[in-house]
Amino acid sequence: MIQIHSDPLVLAIDELRALFPEMRFGQMIANLVTAAGCSEISGIWDLEDEAILEAAQRLIENNSDRITVAE
Repeated sequence: MIQIHSDPLVLAIDELRALFPEMRFGQMIANLVTAAGCSEISGIWDLEDEAILEAAQRLIENNSDRITVAE
């Protein structure tokens, strides 16, 4: 069965993965934590999903012109 995710954060991460196919998932999460304002990765424990979503949306907007090559 195919699951359709409607969670905005999951959708944003999916879009980021399409924009940055060379980035490992852990790297992406670490970058999102930093983009959300945490100077240490351990700050992820205190981040709200909304802060991560806002960071993801900023990264998407700032890189929307990035061209990816389909494999």
